[in-house]
Amino acid sequence: MSEETTRYDASSIQVLQGWEAIRKRPGMYIGSTGERGLHQMVFEIANRAVNEVLAGRAGSVEVTLTPDGGVRVADDGPGVPIGKVGDTGRPELEALLTSIKTGAGPGGRRDVALDFSGVGPVVVNALSRRLTAEVRREGIRWVQEYARGVAVTPLNEAGTATGNGTTIAFWPDADIFETAEYSFEALAERFRQLAFLNRALDISLSDRRQQGKVRSARLRFPGGARDFVAFLDAQTAAPAPTETIALELEDPRMAGEVEVAFRWCGSHEERVRGFANSRPTIGGSHEQGFRDGVAAALNVYAREQLLLNATDPDLGADRIGEGLTAVVSVKLDHPEFEGSTQGVLRNPPVRTCVAQAVQEHLGRWLEGHPEQALAVFGRIQGTRED
Repeated sequence: MSEETTRYDASSIQVLQGWEAIRKRPGMYIGSTGERGLHQMVFEIANRAVNEVLAGRAGSVEVTLTPDGGVRVADDGPGVPIGKVGDTGRPELEALLTSIKTGAGPGGRRDVALDFSGVGPVVVNALSRRLTAEVRREGIRWVQEYARGVAVTPLNEAGTATGNGTTIAFWPDADIFETAEYSFEALAERFRQLAFLNRALDISLSDRRQQGKVRSARLRFPGGARDFVAFLDAQTAAPAPTETIALELEDPRMAGEVEVAFRWCGSHEERVRGFANSRPTIGGSHEQGFRDGVAAALNVYAREQLLLNATDPDLGADRIGEGLTAVVSVKLDHPEFEGSTQGVLRNPPVRTCVAQAVQEHLGRWLEGHPEQALAVFGRIQGTRED
């Protein structure tokens, strides 16, 4: 083997920056080039608009699937600033759409993170054959257009504007994506979750891809986790032996807050959904704490009411969970996740705080609702005998 073929030094390293790096390895930034990645493009653009609403600067977000294969995301906030950024001479809007953020990570409890890699809207710009941005701010309408991550027009003043807001529309690049078909159901599911978990959120999703046929959904749920539980249980015809039990609590020990809603229904399926800072989880300290708290409250009540004999073992989580529908949501100042997918919450104090809150709240509910408490135990005891 020659020296030429074995030599490896700095000259052998290819350095890609900005939109070039994104287009070279899109999966690193949106997860895939299939349907999942296509949907992530929508979430990446919606991320800023959603947080404008949660910060109180906007009232609603509108997401539209357009007939020509594009997606339009609009909000009625103050509009992205159009002033120059430092010494770059670039408008802030252009910096938002072309500059990769650094040091990205999980935000605080008031932030919703819909993005995949934390680099911001630049990833959508780079992976779109065309992207247009419109800012309505202080009575003026500003527009700019991009192609595959590069500005093809300057930021132009395009007349007067009624009201404020930002609208970004994009058309995914067919050279990148394996599919161009969005799933209305998949997008609605994620936006619905956000609306359940953030009561101030008001999202409208419209599908205008078929001529003469418009499909739309307005996603706003002032009842929060209670509404979420009712939605999950609506998928079964089995009657619920208990009302929905709900609690909300802020606990400085975990530097955050918890919202929990749950009830037992007549089916045998367990539906426990966990979320950390509005991000779906597959387990972690908040879900463990919820199960600990439910088990502790039920066992204490059962012993006090002689529903369990002295020789009977405690009710286990496997029995307690059958027919249980629950939403466990925590919002933390400093969430700690396991792995890059951030699917498992690892903040140790959360388990203790959630368990204590659930045990105390459920304990009081059991004492105040003896008939429903008996229905729950009758169901659990029946399950034990199966």
